[in-house]
Amino acid sequence: MKRIGLLTSGGDCQALNAAMRGVVKCLSASGAKVEIYGFIDGYKGLIYGDFRMLTGKDFSGILTVGGTILGTSRTPFKTIHLPDENGLNKVEAMKQNYHKLRLDCLVILGGNGTHKTANLLSKEGLNIITLPKTIDNDLWGTDMTFGFQSAVDIATNAIDCIHTTAASHGRIFIVEVMGHKVGYLALNAGMASGADIILIPEIPYDINKVIKAIEKRHVRGNAFTILAVAEGAISKEDAALSKKEYKKLKKASPYPSISYEIADQIKKKGGFDVRVTVPGHTQRGGSPCPYDRVFASRLGSEAGRLILGKKFGFMVGYKNREIVKVPLENVAGKIKMVSPKASIVKEAKMLGICFGD
Repeated sequence: MKRIGLLTSGGDCQALNAAMRGVVKCLSASGAKVEIYGFIDGYKGLIYGDFRMLTGKDFSGILTVGGTILGTSRTPFKTIHLPDENGLNKVEAMKQNYHKLRLDCLVILGGNGTHKTANLLSKEGLNIITLPKTIDNDLWGTDMTFGFQSAVDIATNAIDCIHTTAASHGRIFIVEVMGHKVGYLALNAGMASGADIILIPEIPYDINKVIKAIEKRHVRGNAFTILAVAEGAISKEDAALSKKEYKKLKKASPYPSISYEIADQIKKKGGFDVRVTVPGHTQRGGSPCPYDRVFASRLGSEAGRLILGKKFGFMVGYKNREIVKVPLENVAGKIKMVSPKASIVKEAKMLGICFGD
């Protein structure tokens, strides 16, 4: 009898259910006798022993369902070693609950912070396998994460819908796309929707160059302009500040987000009529797209194979169009950024897209 734990941690996204289903279906198809323990609300469930036993029925019909049947929460790695309000040692509690249930393996689905804790638990002697979940596609060691393509589809659709109203009124529209530290989502959605200007965290922008790009379009007879702006986009002036100075500046900012600041600057300096649209958490929601359903199922299946082969301490990733296993220690604490010199950025610029640099 194999006893397997499952938990989903961090922000939710599409295809979490599809990935867990892939793990369970692989194990079931192998003929192995399995007990599945689902921890509720991520690492919180593992810390406080909040779990429920799952059967095959729990994984039936969830391939197309977004979110996670287990619930999720954020448990910051920077506080994982600090005791909770009752003095509980969280790391020890997780280890004790793992051993109390006599688990053979714990499968963890999550992003960057999740993988730091997963690597910690692996080093503490627990059998861990992880699956790469994030709409940001910023996990080190994998070319793709599930949830990303679904989020791109939603963000692209949002920008597509803006095009008609922008063209009708001859306005400048800013669509703020998720991505605090990394701009893969804004870059891909912007290119897919024909955005004229794309601003991402990795390429600090000059607002004067942004306005110049808008003016250039107007001279050519284009009355409207679409900007795809990552929520973590940053100006060259702000990028030159220390982290402490930047945080202080943002805390005192009168703008709800960077897009509103950019809109105000474009209006004041360029005299253009600007509107801001923020799709927000719609980018995390809804059914996974077909790509993510297939991709997450493949990752889950490979995780099941690793469990059967007793190969632990790995993230199941995707490299050069093949499913691979990546040592957790090579993933934890690293972020995959968009390189300003990446071919996709060069090609976008060749299409006439402005990055404000």
